[in-house]
Amino acid sequence: MATTSPRRILLVDCDAFYVQVARLEDPAGAGQADLLIVGGSATGRGVVTSASYGARAFGVRSAMPTSRALRLCPNATVVGVPRGACAAKSREIREALVELAPVVQPASIDEFYLDLSGTERLFAESLEATAWRIRKEILERTGVSVSIGGGTRRMIAKLAAGLAKPAGVHIVAPSMELDFMRRLELSDIPGIGPALLDSLRDRGLNRVEEALEIEEHWLQAWFGDHRGSWLFRRVRGLDDSLVDPRSRRKSISSERTFFEDLDGDEDLEHQLLKQVESVGKVLRRKALRTRTITVKLRDNDFRTRSASHTVPDPIESDRAIFEVGRVLLRSLRSKRRRPARLLGVGATNLGPASDAPQLAFFEASDELEGERDRMLSKIMDGLRERFGDDAIVPGRMVRK
Repeated sequence: MATTSPRRILLVDCDAFYVQVARLEDPAGAGQADLLIVGGSATGRGVVTSASYGARAFGVRSAMPTSRALRLCPNATVVGVPRGACAAKSREIREALVELAPVVQPASIDEFYLDLSGTERLFAESLEATAWRIRKEILERTGVSVSIGGGTRRMIAKLAAGLAKPAGVHIVAPSMELDFMRRLELSDIPGIGPALLDSLRDRGLNRVEEALEIEEHWLQAWFGDHRGSWLFRRVRGLDDSLVDPRSRRKSISSERTFFEDLDGDEDLEHQLLKQVESVGKVLRRKALRTRTITVKLRDNDFRTRSASHTVPDPIESDRAIFEVGRVLLRSLRSKRRRPARLLGVGATNLGPASDAPQLAFFEASDELEGERDRMLSKIMDGLRERFGDDAIVPGRMVRK
């Protein structure tokens, strides 16, 4: 009887990706700074997106207010996030990986899953040797250093990549998954969030090795049948998910931290429209539509609030997304009126535009979005692509 070979999965994870790109974009400035913070400004406004390993040694972490990061590491250089360059470099890395592996799935802007199952004879080398070869190729082609984790499952590869950082390779051999998992803390496992972690700690469970002693029926009694079974498999590294290059994007978002707090409704709605345009442009470029819009607001006392709304029919036009977002923003402001540090817009519940119902050109007046809205948004995308982002703007964005 033929036996099935174990899967060969790699996760390519860029080391401090935003820091690397910032240094590549400005070799004479950011490229010379050992202590580098990407995100926010030198005045302390904003939030850290990434930090160099030198700055991390001082306790600087992503999502930390830049003001706090500068208190921890006062000699750090702060630069803005080079978003366009990061997107371009991510595409460059993906294009290189497609030439090096048969199946590639981007997991984020700086993470890529590879499935090399069945390539043992083709490459005539171990998975570890393949990983080191891919790491060398990516560095030479793109100038970006990566770490690579590998194993028989996606989750094992993800956890192994964390141990490989920075600039290394860590492969978990087949049948060694359980031994590998025993070394980890429960907080290391993707999907175990703060609330579940607190519940596990209340029961004296901190390490995977401790959780492995708990029978599945006890986990089900504590957390419910579905969640208990999921946790039982998770701590054993069991993961049946596939590397799928056609995997759909789950969300699209845009957020901005202001250099000065904004308190005026008109100012905030002006910023909201800018971010709606950014989200809408990506939706249309990816031929997607959304049904759920979320607005995120961070007040000047660092309290973060959000509100979401799901519409009956999927939308993609700037006008429709803005109308939903404006209602959510006004609702958040009515409940707590404080100057805002940050405003964000997100689109989830995504689906292909081809799956959405096609409406007539002249729709009923109560329709949130019509074909005319979609057509106008696409025309504006084309004009901005050709003449620049400021070539055409909605009338409400023209400031007095």
